Amino acid sequence: MNTDPLRLAVIVGSVRDGRLGPTVATWFAGQATSRPDLDVDVIDLADVPIGAAAPSMSAPAPVLEALGGLTPRLAAADAFVVVTPEYNHSYPAGLKNAIDWHNQQFHAKPVAFVSYGGISGGLRAVEHLRAVFAELHAVTTRDTVSFHGAWESFDTGGQPKDPAGPAAAAKALLDQVTWWARILRDARTTTPYTA
Repeated sequence: MNTDPLRLAVIVGSVRDGRLGPTVATWFAGQATSRPDLDVDVIDLADVPIGAAAPSMSAPAPVLEALGGLTPRLAAADAFVVVTPEYNHSYPAGLKNAIDWHNQQFHAKPVAFVSYGGISGGLRAVEHLRAVFAELHAVTTRDTVSFHGAWESFDTGGQPKDPAGPAAAAKALLDQVTWWARILRDARTTTPYTA
């Protein structure tokens, strides 16, 4: 059994101006980095200029260059946490685009979700993402972290105003995703996954 720290990619799914995603992701990454069993890589899709380009076999050079930085980071991850808002009862187009450019990077790896939004807390986006990641041969965790009324949930320092509940939810999520990540990493090592 490999005891090296697991590489956890935290993906910030919103690329809009004025987004809350970096605040939520920074808080969550702080929860994750406090664990000695995790090596955390925060991937902000706003820094990956793949825009609204649709995947194709003849992608333009700027898109291929942008993917040149993103693809190896996703491939190196043992597990993923997607930080997503809910847009129109689903998840952001930029996140969909980044997922669609990749496939095997997610195979036989766990994906967990931190969502935020209004009254639903982004949970409808999470339910849509579960089906998408199933198609990519990924395993999604049951537990999530969800911020309802998210814009009122954080203080000016970027911390939850009521930290106990989110911290407990983050611990449960991290316990699940690390369990799956360790089991699946060992399995991929002994028996390579084929889709």
